[in-house]
Amino acid sequence: MARRIDVTGAGGVRLAAWEFGDPPKTDRAHDPARSPASSSSSSGGTDLPGVLLLHGLMGRASHWAPTARWLSARHRAVALDQRGHGRSDKPPQAAYTRDAYVEDAEAALEQLGLGPAVLIGHAMGALTGWQLAAKRPDLVRGLIICDMRASALGTASQHTWTEWFRAWPVPFATLADVRKWFGEDDPWVERPNRARGEFYAEVMAESPDGWRPVFEPEQMLRSRETWVYDAHWEELAQVRCPTLVVRGLDGELGRAEAQEMVRVLPNGQYAEVADAGHLVHYDQPEAWRTAIEPFLNTLAAA
Repeated sequence: MARRIDVTGAGGVRLAAWEFGDPPKTDRAHDPARSPASSSSSSGGTDLPGVLLLHGLMGRASHWAPTARWLSARHRAVALDQRGHGRSDKPPQAAYTRDAYVEDAEAALEQLGLGPAVLIGHAMGALTGWQLAAKRPDLVRGLIICDMRASALGTASQHTWTEWFRAWPVPFATLADVRKWFGEDDPWVERPNRARGEFYAEVMAESPDGWRPVFEPEQMLRSRETWVYDAHWEELAQVRCPTLVVRGLDGELGRAEAQEMVRVLPNGQYAEVADAGHLVHYDQPEAWRTAIEPFLNTLAAA
């Protein structure tokens, strides 16, 4: 079951938020996972602490569905299709800036009554999470950063991404072709990766001439160029809530940088997932849950 809830983001952009699964009706006095700061009004009547899940660039809320269903036993877990992604609006003239993404997440927390919530973000969604946590500590009680670097990636990185988008053989004739290209034939793939193929199949939609991404690649590049040239250590140092930095052993966030992020964070912790690349939660869902569960349990007991 997936329930859609519309949210109005920055500049009036319509955003789609999703609840996956049926959260149980939990008695306040008998739920050990319940945060004292939560209330029935802040969790849609379920009396459960809130979680907001933020996907990365090119992702969508449905990529979080297994995590959200697992979380729903003890939380009200909502995944957001960020502007330009999934079922959310993609206005050509809208702002695709850091501020816009952060304001959208802020609006989602307030309009859904989730705060103070745990933010769980992957890649660009993790950056949005820690920038929001620095800006609005009253809305964020915990943060999980999944495979996102704090250092600047630079001009070469943006150029590489531009060329990569141009290499996509769109339109794809079938979804099987999507899975094969992104899981095997893409020059970025070092070895066959079935999960990667499935990940990209989820962000395709059928059009008259074949399968194309649900997002506009140009909007993705516009979004990316608002953060790849800058380092983000300063905002990281301003995050006061407990924060877990998770990396895939074969991901984009190296161990040394991840451990430096933990050092810079006032209340940081570290975890890594073996046999996982950048798509940690998608590559190894069970190991991902194992990595974050102790942190969530600590938050629940606080």
